[in-house]
Amino acid sequence: MPTFLSDGITLAYDVYGEGSPVLLIHGFASSGAVNWLNTGWTDTLVKAGYQAITIDNRGHGASQKLYDENLYYAHDMAEDAARLLDHLGHASAAVVGYSMGARITAFLALKYPQRVAAAVFGGMGMNLVYGLDDSDEIIAALRAVALSDVTHPTGRQFRIFADHSKSDRLALASCMVASREPMAESYVRAIRVPVLVAVGSEDVMAGAPEDLAALLPRGEAFRIPRRDHMRATGDPQFKAATLDFLAHNYSARL
Repeated sequence: MPTFLSDGITLAYDVYGEGSPVLLIHGFASSGAVNWLNTGWTDTLVKAGYQAITIDNRGHGASQKLYDENLYYAHDMAEDAARLLDHLGHASAAVVGYSMGARITAFLALKYPQRVAAAVFGGMGMNLVYGLDDSDEIIAALRAVALSDVTHPTGRQFRIFADHSKSDRLALASCMVASREPMAESYVRAIRVPVLVAVGSEDVMAGAPEDLAALLPRGEAFRIPRRDHMRATGDPQFKAATLDFLAHNYSARL
């Protein structure tokens, strides 16, 4: 994978197809390949005439692993995304984020509205504002010597996923400490770009998409039918809703 430097940190990315750029930002313990390539997102976007760009967030995938908890705030990872657009020569792009990636996308859209033509917050509803209270259990699960030592259900879920993706668990544990920083309601109201908030109907982690969309000046909500947080990523109806949203809020602007 090609790489670039963001404030001295080596980050990996990939580019698929040609056309109007869509930057894809993955979730916690995932990667560009796991979240977007393997689920068919890159192929879906390329077939629709877009250029799909994936980034491996710091500490994830092929990007540099960091163990300082203070280097994983979502607003800092939003700077990574902006620097990737600079590196590729894109003044702006549509941005699709999932879970942690949606939080990063929110901070990107807040600080750089001119860089984000339209945004999709996948797997992230009102808990963008409220935050989540199971971080300690996930951190303990990632730092445990063996999976058999992990009893907390959510902790086991993330540990299994991290093991499956062959992730650096200590880097992920450091990331979990800071990456879930909430966004103040006043900041959400200040995001002026069009935003689709897409959350699985069975997702108990994200919070209500309708409530978050109501705070956003140009927000709209979509419930991904019969999907929980882990199974919504590659859902065909999620992809279709995103393509429809982009057609009305991004393609028409080009």
